[in-house]
Amino acid sequence: MTETDVEAGLKDVELNEVETESEKLPMNSDGGGGGDSNGALKAKEAEPEVEQAFTGLSKEELLKVANTPGWVRLRWALLLLFWVGWLAMLAGAIAIIVQAPRCKALPDLRWWQCGPVYQIQVGAFQDTRGRGQGDLAGVEQRLEEIAALKVKGIVIGPIHRNTPDQIGETRLTEIDDAFGDMAQFDSLLKAAHRKGIKVILDLTPNYRGTEKWFDLSFNETGGGRDRLQEKEAFQFWLQKGVDGLRLWGVEKVLNSAPNRVIEWHNLTRNFSTDEQQRVLVIATMNPNPDEILQLLKESDVDLVFSNYLRQAVSEPGWLSAAAIHRSVQRYISNSNKTWPIWAVSGSRMGHLATMNPHLAGLLPVMLFTLPGTPFTYYGDEIGLWNNEHDRDPWMLWNSSVNAGFTSKASGRQKPNFNQTVEGQKSDSNSLLSLFKKLGLLKVKERSLQFGEFQPVHTEGSVYGYLRVWDQSTRFLVLLNFGTEPTTVSVEGKEGLPSMASVELSSLPPRLEEEISLDSVTLAGGEGLVLKFPFVP
Repeated sequence: MTETDVEAGLKDVELNEVETESEKLPMNSDGGGGGDSNGALKAKEAEPEVEQAFTGLSKEELLKVANTPGWVRLRWALLLLFWVGWLAMLAGAIAIIVQAPRCKALPDLRWWQCGPVYQIQVGAFQDTRGRGQGDLAGVEQRLEEIAALKVKGIVIGPIHRNTPDQIGETRLTEIDDAFGDMAQFDSLLKAAHRKGIKVILDLTPNYRGTEKWFDLSFNETGGGRDRLQEKEAFQFWLQKGVDGLRLWGVEKVLNSAPNRVIEWHNLTRNFSTDEQQRVLVIATMNPNPDEILQLLKESDVDLVFSNYLRQAVSEPGWLSAAAIHRSVQRYISNSNKTWPIWAVSGSRMGHLATMNPHLAGLLPVMLFTLPGTPFTYYGDEIGLWNNEHDRDPWMLWNSSVNAGFTSKASGRQKPNFNQTVEGQKSDSNSLLSLFKKLGLLKVKERSLQFGEFQPVHTEGSVYGYLRVWDQSTRFLVLLNFGTEPTTVSVEGKEGLPSMASVELSSLPPRLEEEISLDSVTLAGGEGLVLKFPFVP
């Protein structure tokens, strides 16, 4: 290779390098300030595209479109469709209202017509002073347990000073020291009212004696009636704030001086207001059903307390459903303007369980489901017993010494746990639980409060009746007064359906939720409450 060829090769290499570097420069470079410091020019980057937001049609454009014939017709069609639909719904609602059965107006009830009443023997209820004697403070201490029974009122007393068979020494406006003092009474009254419980005070004058107080008030020399001053006593206690008064043994008063009872009733009415209604209760121990019914018809008072129902269900031997129904129907028919009271226990009648242990659960079911007000006695809710040597047994609160009644030593045996309030409170199948369920039904169900009463079965030992109010839930009550299981059929009677739901039973709960009314089997002594809805 010659020297000339070598030089030519070197020139080609230099030219290639120059061309390569020149490719890095932009074609529009003018060598000005757009280049690097070494004279090289940078390539200009492409700018990103910017998306423009959609703004829709302008107002003018929308108006042009809205006024086109097609859109005008569409708007009118939609408007017409709206009004046609609205008018159709209005017409449908009016048709439903017109065709629906009208509800009956609710009756104007007094408080004693809205639920059960609980009678308390103060001296046997709760001792707070360690004397072995119950007192007014003890009743206040146990108000929570009383309220749990859903009672509307309590009857306490008599608690006034009374020298037996000495009307002249009786002080109707003074509290016997054995029961406490006036401050404790005022405290109890206020505490009961705070819980919505009314208080009826038993003001029977000669409650510790054996003579009839009415005879004594007239036979004593010097004007016994003036010394008794029962009208003044009525005014005293009504001004105190009691919600009612009860007197036993008024048969002779009604026969010999009926105006006297009228005066008592007028006093209670005069003290009544819409906020605080007062009630007068007259009570009789007369065992004759006919005379009790006559007293019921003749007395224009709020409530008449008697042992009428006790007489009807305590006949020795087999109890006939037909006979019991006749007694119930006669009482309701003779009540006239007087609201019915149903009771089988009380201070002068003894406890419910003592009368007939076999019916200890059935009778409460009957009391709470008949039309009227059930009056129960303290301890009935736990099956408390009494005997001729212990007419007013202590209340059994728990299984500790003296059953939680008193701290005073007495030497009494501890009661069984399941016989006490504490023991039965935790047992959903206990008598106490049954009383609570019945009390709740009585105060919340219209059919049981003031519904119509219709007998549906009065054959054999099973007594059945229906409680109905307007469009409220219906209740069917079946009571087997016999000792053996019995099967009955009530389907179709008085418009009864084929099936009904079990609300409660006086015996351990039934496993089935619904029962065919074509064949209902009741255990001996069972009280069964069934329910079914109103069907137009």
